Amino acid sequence: MCGGPGTTRAAAALVACTAFTALVTGCSDDTAPHWGYPELATTLTSLSRALDEGCGGTATPAGCAAKLDGLTVPMERAFAEVLDHKLLDVATVTAMNDLDRARELRLAAAKEARARQEPDHPPFRQAVAAEKLAYQRLITELERLRTAPPPGDGNDPL
Repeated sequence: MCGGPGTTRAAAALVACTAFTALVTGCSDDTAPHWGYPELATTLTSLSRALDEGCGGTATPAGCAAKLDGLTVPMERAFAEVLDHKLLDVATVTAMNDLDRARELRLAAAKEARARQEPDHPPFRQAVAAEKLAYQRLITELERLRTAPPPGDGNDPL
């Protein structure tokens, strides 16, 4: 007889220990599933940080507006990554359209504020806040898409 009851118990203990270790370490960030889209995660983190830094706290409406203008290219890059991975859905398109409308309103309000020579013109301040909120909603939608498992068991090749 090759293995006795002690060998079977040792093998079972090893399997249980390995399974426990896999469960404990499998949830850390460095073992994220392949469908986690790390490039998109980096872009969204950068966008969120830039939005908080440029429009948070004591930022003036004009300062925040300047930061919002600088977010256009990274947001387009994030949106392109979503398209590349075929993650697009109706909620994301709606959020992108809302951002476009908010940007148009802010630009019109900025023009009016300049004409009145009032940098803190209430409609401009409100339009800046609305565009910031639209960015936050779009970032949230893109993050939702990024973290949602793909159809199936999540192990299909990308």
